Amino acid sequence: MTDSVRLTQQVQISASTAAQGRPVRLLGWLSGVGIGGAILIMVGAALVREDWMTPRIAMPATGPPFELHAHVSGRLASQALWLAAVLALGGVAAGLVAARRGARGPIRLILVAAAVAVLALTVLPPAGSTDALDYAAYGRLVLAGDNPYVATPLLVRLTDPAFGISIPALWQHQVSLYGPAATIEQYLAAKLGGNSMARVVFWLKLWNAAAFGVVALALDRVLRFRPAARLRAHLLWTINPLLLWDLVAAGHLDAAAAAAGILGLLALGGPPTGAGHRPQLWRAVAAGALVGLAAAVKIDYALFGIALAWALRRSMPALAAATAGALAVVGPTYAWLGKPAILGLFARTDQTTQDSFFRTVQLNGWKYLVILAVGLFIGMAALLLWRLPPGDGRRPAVRPAVAMSLAWLIVWPYQLPWYDAMIICVLVLYPATRLDWLVLVRLCAATIANMPGDVAGVPVRSLASFDRYLVQGFAPTVLLAVAVLVVLLAVARAWGVHREQAGQRAARSAGVPARAAE
Repeated sequence: MTDSVRLTQQVQISASTAAQGRPVRLLGWLSGVGIGGAILIMVGAALVREDWMTPRIAMPATGPPFELHAHVSGRLASQALWLAAVLALGGVAAGLVAARRGARGPIRLILVAAAVAVLALTVLPPAGSTDALDYAAYGRLVLAGDNPYVATPLLVRLTDPAFGISIPALWQHQVSLYGPAATIEQYLAAKLGGNSMARVVFWLKLWNAAAFGVVALALDRVLRFRPAARLRAHLLWTINPLLLWDLVAAGHLDAAAAAAGILGLLALGGPPTGAGHRPQLWRAVAAGALVGLAAAVKIDYALFGIALAWALRRSMPALAAATAGALAVVGPTYAWLGKPAILGLFARTDQTTQDSFFRTVQLNGWKYLVILAVGLFIGMAALLLWRLPPGDGRRPAVRPAVAMSLAWLIVWPYQLPWYDAMIICVLVLYPATRLDWLVLVRLCAATIANMPGDVAGVPVRSLASFDRYLVQGFAPTVLLAVAVLVVLLAVARAWGVHREQAGQRAARSAGVPARAAE
């Protein structure tokens, strides 16, 4: 009788295990279909970029970059990219749910697929934004001996028409708004690319794609013994089609800034700074230098420096060492380009938002708006530092970096989807919470509103009203809702922290195999 009861129980457990494993496998398949479909559409759109996106870029006789003329209409490209963004949101969300239910995912397949996608998008013309063309113009200015913080791309359009014809007219009167390290990168690309705008942009995309890959590999290395967290990190960063489109396809230098910044926060290492714990000084110097490099690419990443200082606030020698490391990088780079580069730090607040989801709005009275935004940022950062759940004690700078970057992104009036690289690269090292969903939805809404990426809006008039709704109604509403929800979650401390170990125990008790999502 006892053996019979035991056998019956085993049969029931096996049936329950199979029943609970099927939803996880289904989520895995849905994730793969959504992510894979989105990436294929994005690669296809970049491949035929010259059919639907302006300004035109003269391609070299032999690539890279490569292109294909297929006579694709602007309507088809716009609608396909909007669909790709929705598929991306659904695919990443399904994968995150599967990870929370115990799936470990086919990590090797994810890494290989991401590498192929990154390579494909890198060797194709820039799509989704014209910013890379502006980068190339600034590099061309430096190559000619001009200062991009004084001269504008208009000078290239006038003195070098063959190259300048591909420079977007919208920003031709704008001096560089990027850090001196970005200017150095742009100069090297201009030197290697020669007289070909396409080749200059290719070098820019190549280096930024490499930086994107560095972040992915660093995350994989750090989280290699935490299967659920590892899968989550790759879903939100490595194989996330929205980031691939915003950072790799478009060639935005935010990837380089994020790589330097996250490596700096990881370099600090060690236990939290407190009584009896002193971080190694060489680690503090390295962390400061890398974060300084990130800020020298894009000044927004100075927020990582504040996070680093917060983590080191109980150790003055380490704080001094990190400060020295940052100054050793930031000082010479800004000194090289002189006072205009320093003044350029403050120019980013005086921009029209014509290339973003507020591109039809002029920020009247921007100085007062900036003062208000700074006050809101300080208040939001303080609230998040107070109310965010504890992070990983082995990485004390991650939690304040999440607080600083999230506060900045949700209150600052000038935003573009690729700016979210700042929060995602640190969020994946933080415990899974409801912030995952809010950040993902925010990224998707902003990306959709920025698609297809032409500075003039959608390339066909018949879609203009719908595009205007996305830009002026849909995206701002979603971003505002995300900001309000973050405040409510912080006040209530209702973050919904997902306990990874508990989830793994539940998965083991349910019998979900390690390769359930493959």
